Amino acid sequence: MGNLTIYILRAVIAISLAGSLVVQTVLLPLIWADLENESMPGRIGFVVILGLGVLTMQVFAVCVWRLLTLVRKGAVFSPRAFRYVDVIIGAIAAAAVLTFTLAVLLAPGGVAPGIVGLICGASCVLMGMALLVVVMRRLLVQAIDRDAEARALRSELDEVV
Repeated sequence: MGNLTIYILRAVIAISLAGSLVVQTVLLPLIWADLENESMPGRIGFVVILGLGVLTMQVFAVCVWRLLTLVRKGAVFSPRAFRYVDVIIGAIAAAAVLTFTLAVLLAPGGVAPGIVGLICGASCVLMGMALLVVVMRRLLVQAIDRDAEARALRSELDEVV
């Protein structure tokens, strides 16, 4: 991966993180105020789910940033990467659960069933993404194993030569 790609991705992550801070500090309080006619448990639940959803995106973004740092250093194929990949899996899975919970909260209200179905579909897509990252984690394990084998073979070949 080239340096330009890493810089562009970091810029996108930085803009996303800045936008998420705006959501947390400006939009969530406005949503809270807009929901003044709702019951308190529903109001709290909705705003908490949105806030936690934004937090999962922030955690994801920070972990990708850290993985990009490992890529730049040429150390992404190391056990250190597993920590960030595992957190990414957890963040995506948490986002899926939060999305499904949002659908459950909206279902008994006056929200159209199609919208609830779309939100459930988004939850399924998020869970699929988490499972995809699990597969990619397994590929990372295999790549690290192959790298270790290649180093051992090079070492043996150097001894023979």
